[in-house]
Amino acid sequence: MRRGVSSRYPKLLAVVLAVIASLLLVAPAGALKVGRKAPDFTLSAPGGQKVKLADLLGKGPVVIYTFIQALSAT
Repeated sequence: MRRGVSSRYPKLLAVVLAVIASLLLVAPAGALKVGRKAPDFTLSAPGGQKVKLADLLGKGPVVIYTFIQALSAT
């Protein structure tokens, strides 16, 4: 008797469906224009530390650069 994927891997199926649902529910962020201020955000740094944009701005100008294309197939 053949069993479907959902009966063999119920936890895996639940995780996959949760990931798909979260990706569909996340709205894309609007792009910033050059020279506009970025909203404050916090990122995880090595060692479990948190880095906040506002803290960096207190030390001087900050340049935010992304290299998304380096992580994609294109």
